Amino acid sequence: MKLRFFPHETAGLDALARMAGQLLAGTHTLAELLGAGRADFPDLAETMRQHEGASTADFATLLTTMRTSFINPLPREDLYALGRLLNESSELLTGAAELIELYGLDRVPKRAVDQLEILSRQVELTAAAMKALNDLDSLEDYWLEVLRLAKRADHTHRILIAELLENHSPTSFAKYRMLADQFAAASKQMRAVATQVGSIIVKES
Repeated sequence: MKLRFFPHETAGLDALARMAGQLLAGTHTLAELLGAGRADFPDLAETMRQHEGASTADFATLLTTMRTSFINPLPREDLYALGRLLNESSELLTGAAELIELYGLDRVPKRAVDQLEILSRQVELTAAAMKALNDLDSLEDYWLEVLRLAKRADHTHRILIAELLENHSPTSFAKYRMLADQFAAASKQMRAVATQVGSIIVKES
């Protein structure tokens, strides 16, 4: 770890931590959606949009902080990359919620629930990691564990698609496939966040 002889602003790291916190809240809302009836879908989808809006506001705060801070805790390009990836992840979670609402998906396959559980664990680890970016030496295990979970998520996604194809009509298959793909994309995005953290660890070591 490089020694730092000058104080630096922590507002950027705080914004990243809040963005990851919104992701964590989003996975909780999605879990509620998967267990809810159709009458509750609109309110829960709106809650998800509020999480995304808060994430976007925090991303804007991060950009402002990067422009106005003399000394940032990490290189500006790394702060920006992490913020962008987290904000895009929030958009993906909102997309999943809106698919559930729009298509009335109240009988989500168990394998899709498994997808969300894996994704939720990735997000949980990421939220903890964003609070520890000032101690990069502690994050190597996070990086590797999220990559392991991403491989598990890919495997679960492939099995789910095969099961959907076997057990559903073409119309039903298309609806659930879109949700499965949304969860898979969010998992890949968490992998991208972890990979970005890994690159920071290498550069800053």
